[in-house]
Amino acid sequence: MRFSLGSWCIFPLVAGLVLAINYAAAQQRGSSADSNPCVSKLNCSECIRTPTCAWCAQHDFGAAEGGRLPRCNQQNKYIDGPLAGQCRLEDIVNPDSEFRAILDLALSKAKSGIDLEGTEGRDAVQIKPQRVSLKLRINEAYDMHMQYAQAEDYPVDLYYLMDLSKSMEDDKDKLSELGNLLAERMQSITSNFRLGFGSFVDKVVMPYVSTVPAKLLEPCDGCKAPYGFKNHMPLSLNSTMFSSQVRKAAVSGNLDAPEGGFDAIMQAIVCKERIGWRDRARRLLVFSTDASFHYAGDGKLGGIVKPNDGLCHLNNDGGYTHSTTQDYPSVSQINQKVKESSVNLIFAVTKEQYHIYEQLNKHVEGASCGVLSNDSSNVVELVQEQYNKITSSVEMKDNATGAVKVTYFSNCLGNGPM
Repeated sequence: MRFSLGSWCIFPLVAGLVLAINYAAAQQRGSSADSNPCVSKLNCSECIRTPTCAWCAQHDFGAAEGGRLPRCNQQNKYIDGPLAGQCRLEDIVNPDSEFRAILDLALSKAKSGIDLEGTEGRDAVQIKPQRVSLKLRINEAYDMHMQYAQAEDYPVDLYYLMDLSKSMEDDKDKLSELGNLLAERMQSITSNFRLGFGSFVDKVVMPYVSTVPAKLLEPCDGCKAPYGFKNHMPLSLNSTMFSSQVRKAAVSGNLDAPEGGFDAIMQAIVCKERIGWRDRARRLLVFSTDASFHYAGDGKLGGIVKPNDGLCHLNNDGGYTHSTTQDYPSVSQINQKVKESSVNLIFAVTKEQYHIYEQLNKHVEGASCGVLSNDSSNVVELVQEQYNKITSSVEMKDNATGAVKVTYFSNCLGNGPM
């Protein structure tokens, strides 16, 4: 990893110091501005911002041939060059880059529970060092070596978010049968796996849902009342409960083709405590549907003009309370929350909708997309396949400001830039 700095903490300036550089004298000492960029710098701040330059802060720095010597010069000229002995070493200002490792734990696997010796569990260490302090001069680079290892047996939280409109009834039944198999398959990857379940239909206003009183109670044969989003089961180790909750969840119905999935995605991500997302776990949000989606602006059709605020609004029963008062989130809002919460969104959609979600996938960071069979019978294989894709690559990111440029080089890629 290489750091380059575009700014430096400015040293105190020598006020009122104006240097008239005698270029003839400078040339005689081998310090012409053409070959030495330092001599044209008029103060300490400018000097130490120039690579290889050092500033002489000695008060009585001598003059030569009728003109003052340039206080800014290459350090070797003060040590063993034509200016040797004319500036005391302690008065030469030439700050070096300073690197210090603050936290440098060895790479290690995660450990859960308490072993026979009474040692408590610990989180996996995947990157080394973990925290450093680095001071750089402007336009200078520093090579910092770091190591990364994919954590084995890393905790996984998987929240299954399902479209429960009438057309997904057979998918729901199949998912309830496959709940234990899904847990078993994921537990073969990690022993620390938790599973949760939520569902969505759409906003309960026209034109998305029929507001005829009878239809509000039973929008279709064998259907329950429509709703926006509901958190049926927070993340849990109990896969049997997952199957039970999926089985008990009733399908509902709506009028138009797109569904209110964006509302559900937003709530499933931002309601961290209610869903049960862990800080140290790989977070997977599986979004299962056979329809397209409503997004920001569509709420106006139902008289809903208030923008989505991106906050959690779940009641004690896990229901979304602001479904009919706030618009759907935008794609950029979904992307923002996915990035902020480090959630990997997996779109598990039917073949007919794949092309839509494939395009959406490009605008949501870390998202992936897979084709779901008509009855969701391949959901276990789909989830495992997408999980393997997510964990098969490593992406290094940083939050460097505009003054700092970070470039990554990888040994596994032939020591070239990543």
